Amino acid sequence: MSRSSLGARPLAVSAAHSSISFWFDSLGALPAPRPPLQGRREADVCIVGAGLTGLWTAYELRRADPALEVVVLEREIAGFGASGRNGGWVSAEIAGSRDYWATRGGRAAVQRIEAAGREAVDEVGRVMAQERIDCDFVKGGSLEVAQTDLELHRLRARTVADRKWGVSEDDCRLLQAAAVQERVALRHALGGRYTPHCARVQPASLVRGLAEAAERHGVTIYEHTPVRSVQPRLVRTSAAEVHARWVVRATEAYTPELPGLRRALVPVSSAMIVTEPLHSSAWGRLRWHGAETLLDGRHMYSYLQRTADGRIAIGGSGAPYGFGSRIGSRLRVADAVIARLATRLRELFDLVGDVGIDAAWQGFLGVTRNWAPAVEVDRATGLASAGGYAGSGVAAANLAGRTLRDLILARDTELTVLPWVGSLAASWGLEPLRFAGIRTVTTLLGTGDGLEARFGRPSRLAKLANRLAGSGR
Repeated sequence: MSRSSLGARPLAVSAAHSSISFWFDSLGALPAPRPPLQGRREADVCIVGAGLTGLWTAYELRRADPALEVVVLEREIAGFGASGRNGGWVSAEIAGSRDYWATRGGRAAVQRIEAAGREAVDEVGRVMAQERIDCDFVKGGSLEVAQTDLELHRLRARTVADRKWGVSEDDCRLLQAAAVQERVALRHALGGRYTPHCARVQPASLVRGLAEAAERHGVTIYEHTPVRSVQPRLVRTSAAEVHARWVVRATEAYTPELPGLRRALVPVSSAMIVTEPLHSSAWGRLRWHGAETLLDGRHMYSYLQRTADGRIAIGGSGAPYGFGSRIGSRLRVADAVIARLATRLRELFDLVGDVGIDAAWQGFLGVTRNWAPAVEVDRATGLASAGGYAGSGVAAANLAGRTLRDLILARDTELTVLPWVGSLAASWGLEPLRFAGIRTVTTLLGTGDGLEARFGRPSRLAKLANRLAGSGR
């Protein structure tokens, strides 16, 4: 693929676009699509969407009960959406504020959902090893860094809040500037916040490997099978229908395209670029030997990983929201967004010489109105769903799949009482109010760091807008 300079020369970025993502491109030619569904099909469970939520749910159901007939319907190919485009963070973070989760069961509910998120990171790693899925899984933790006094103030405030909610030093701790530089050589790093509960992965390898593992355990996946409607115990496509005891919607950002669900959540975009492989001398300067995932301390933050083949992948918010929740052709990254991410890379690292951009891509994450994910199961209708991860979905999808498994199989477990069970949010407002509101808040978020730098104190507007920083991690 063509490359653009990260040095001082003007960026020439128009040709550096991936068909799905760099992650997919790096695996070589895509295999032939799985056959589409034709005609009528009976099943115990029909899952709509072959992303991580759908595949984990299918995998866990068949592992728990091999007698179940489980089918998965996918409009494109497995992993086409956010599951194959994200930043490769297997993070313990579950979206949603602690105050919100506390309304679902008090302090104990907050601690349960956070503990379950931490456990999910290790569970993903365990299954990857068990199924021999080579996805570059390295549990090096995650490092959030501050380059200004105000960013450092925010990191300290969040750490104080952690302690009030019972989070120990073992789970999250502050680092002085020197300790940050020992891990990663960053420009002007004043301090950091580190958690061990995160792993780096190659997203396309993970989702493709999981699809193959699900098939080995008896799941049937139909690709190029666009679903037209989801009803109690019935899924219709243009050429087929599935009658099932359970219908699981695992459509995440693509949910608004289904009839009756336009306002259930909104698709918010996040874009990424990846550099060419850096020379060993550059890595000698940058260090980053632990493969920690990296988050900068800005309101409109960027998220990064060091890839297994020695590149830097960096992502951040693109054009955040399209009118009417449209995705369509908006998967192409604007040149201005690529330039902005490349500039941020220069601001974070004192790179030696010119480093080229090898690819750029974009994906969409699903956001509920209360900014928190939900797991829903209705035994009366046989309808179930999970999603709304707001960019923190790689580990959360595993947790959701295991939660759906237990709920569908009528098990009473610690997962079925997590506070996200039955926590579906109110619908988003009508257009054009939805479009105007999201765009306005995102604009405020983008200017928040500048306001803070100018006035020397935290911006209330930026604080309010911070929840719309779609991460895509």
